[in-house]
Amino acid sequence: MDDALLIHRIHFGFTAAYHYIFPQITMGLALLIVIFKALALRTKNEFYDLSARFWAKIFAISFAVGVVTGIPMEFQFGTNWARFSTFAGGVIGQTLAMEGMFAFFLESTFLGLFIFGEKKLGPIGHFVSAIMVFLGSWISGYFIVATNAWMQHPVAYAIASDGSVELTSYWGLLLNPWTIWQYTHTMTGSVVTASFLMASVGAYYLLARHHVQHGRFFLRSGIVAGLISSILMAFPTGDLQGKNLAENQPVTLAAMEGLFRTQEGAPLVIVGQPDMEKLQLDNPIHIPSMLSFLTYQRWEAEVRGLDAFPREDWPDNIPLLYYSYHIMVGLGTMFIALTGLGALLLWRRHLFEARPVLWAFMLAMPFPIIANTFGWMTAELGRQPWLVYGLLRTVDGTSHTVSAGNGLFTLLGFSGLYFVVGVLYLFLLAKAINHGPASSGHSA
Repeated sequence: MDDALLIHRIHFGFTAAYHYIFPQITMGLALLIVIFKALALRTKNEFYDLSARFWAKIFAISFAVGVVTGIPMEFQFGTNWARFSTFAGGVIGQTLAMEGMFAFFLESTFLGLFIFGEKKLGPIGHFVSAIMVFLGSWISGYFIVATNAWMQHPVAYAIASDGSVELTSYWGLLLNPWTIWQYTHTMTGSVVTASFLMASVGAYYLLARHHVQHGRFFLRSGIVAGLISSILMAFPTGDLQGKNLAENQPVTLAAMEGLFRTQEGAPLVIVGQPDMEKLQLDNPIHIPSMLSFLTYQRWEAEVRGLDAFPREDWPDNIPLLYYSYHIMVGLGTMFIALTGLGALLLWRRHLFEARPVLWAFMLAMPFPIIANTFGWMTAELGRQPWLVYGLLRTVDGTSHTVSAGNGLFTLLGFSGLYFVVGVLYLFLLAKAINHGPASSGHSA
């Protein structure tokens, strides 16, 4: 891999991973805020309105930073990845434009109404504005995932006379079968992140003995939503996304699982270290035949290993792909276990006095973000060496005019700028959390 290509990949990977911290928070919170507003409308209890307003502040801060960090990412399509934009712009330009013109403006407009227009809108109008923010954020997510899904599984295109691709069907693009399970998996992951953020704040309030009533509500809500969404991440969304890979990107599945040789009754590896010289897994701990069963519902089904594919089509960093996938799965399992324990203690009425569990939830906040990041790394590393699977290789997508030195210079600049933005975000977040829901009648 030449230096410029490596720098461009690191640059875009850093920008995308940093940016995605914030949309996963806002998309997940949008759903929970709608639930709180529905409770407020049904019960006429100001407590739920205060909860919704509090999380709307966290939403707004995260939304603003998401916008700031997301705009430069799209510019990189035209700077660092000019040949990719020339090749695929006729397709991906459609979904990216629709995301900006429809979903983003819907979300941002009604977010302003939700935050500043409650008195003018009244209870029902305010609830409707929360629904519109939710719809805007989740539709935005759909358009972005549809863009990525087309790169993973190209559909509804034709090759033009100049070698670029043209879109042949809007509905074919938007209803790409790859999109459905990638989208549900991604959005469920955002709910996991928001749920753990909510539970973490609730646990913090209980440990600090501030805003205790809201702390209990946030912790309880976060655990329930987190348990449901964590289970959905594993099944059906994760399971069916894995079947997508088995059908359409079998070489990716083999690399993710560290399966170097085709096997009948392939095992599911829990722990192991890929050895790329000997093409084997060192020190494996596995469940016999489980990969065959999970993939094809037959214990003795054949699963193709990396040896079934040309070496030039293998993902170009198999160890990083393998570890990214297993970190994602391992953390997802931890989320189910922790929220399951929390739900059990909640049911037995011991949760709020179980200080070790409160500490666990408070400190668990970063891990869903880490899991989501490694999940996207799994998807993007697994697609390599293709930018558009089967159509355009990554090495052919960069810009000829942006050198490795130029790319490194801007990467360092972005890193410094995003560090400042991150510090400011954490400061504003801490300030909002420490201030808490603004009502003396519901604080403790």
